[in-house]
Amino acid sequence: MKALTWLRPAGNSIPLFALTVLLIGCSTTKKVDWNSRVGSYTYDQAIIEYGPPDKQAKLGDGRTVAEWITRHSGGAGLSIGTGTYAGGVGVGVSQSVGTGYSDRSLKLTFDTDGRLSDWSKNY
Repeated sequence: MKALTWLRPAGNSIPLFALTVLLIGCSTTKKVDWNSRVGSYTYDQAIIEYGPPDKQAKLGDGRTVAEWITRHSGGAGLSIGTGTYAGGVGVGVSQSVGTGYSDRSLKLTFDTDGRLSDWSKNY
C-alpha cells in the first residue's frame, strides 16, 4: 500500500509550526475588564492569577495597595554579531541609547474586606 506522503511533515516545517503556535498563543491574550471586577475581585484571586505582588503597602485606613510589574524597562544596550555570506565574513555592531521602555505595571487597591476597590495601569 502506498504511503500518504502529504501527511509526513517536511524537514523545515517544525520551525514554522513552532512559530505558528507561538503567534497564536500571543494573539489570544484576553484583555481584562477591570471595571467589571471592582467590588467582586479579591486579593486572593489576584495572588492566584498574578502571583505575589512586586510591591505592596497597607494604608492607614486598612486598604491594601498591590502592584505587579508586568514588563521591566529596557535601557541602553550594545550588541555585537557576526555573520557569513558567500565567500566572506561580516561583523556588525549596534548601540542604542535612550530612556528605553518604562515599566508596565498593574496597581490594584483592595478594601478592608480584601475586595477590589480601585485599579490603574500605566500601559
